[in-house]
Amino acid sequence: MKPEVIVSESAPQAVGAYAQAVRAGGFVFLSGQIPLDPSTGELITGDIEAQTRRVLDNLRAVLETAGSALDRVVKATIYLTDMNDFAVVNRTYAEYFPAAKPARATVAVAALPRGSKVEIDMIALA
Repeated sequence: MKPEVIVSESAPQAVGAYAQAVRAGGFVFLSGQIPLDPSTGELITGDIEAQTRRVLDNLRAVLETAGSALDRVVKATIYLTDMNDFAVVNRTYAEYFPAAKPARATVAVAALPRGSKVEIDMIALA
């Protein structure tokens, strides 16, 4: 079966040589999202909580376009430019996963595109 590229009009469009997501082998592989406003393509202003919410809302939109949902996510990776933000990101993230908790890693990075403080990618069941 050939991989299927997923394009959501409700999430920021890809700004490079990648897809928002790809469905293959019963899974949806979501590219990392940073807190871009889908209507403007610009980085939102706000603290780490606002940025995390925007990222998770963007990912939810891509999942819905792919016919999946947050409760079907099996793995997530969070990238933070400041590990001092971990508690706020973790608390905000937990609101989006009240029941099923996917496997997850959180990684400190030197920088993220456009000066974002957070980026998240995911793998979900299709």
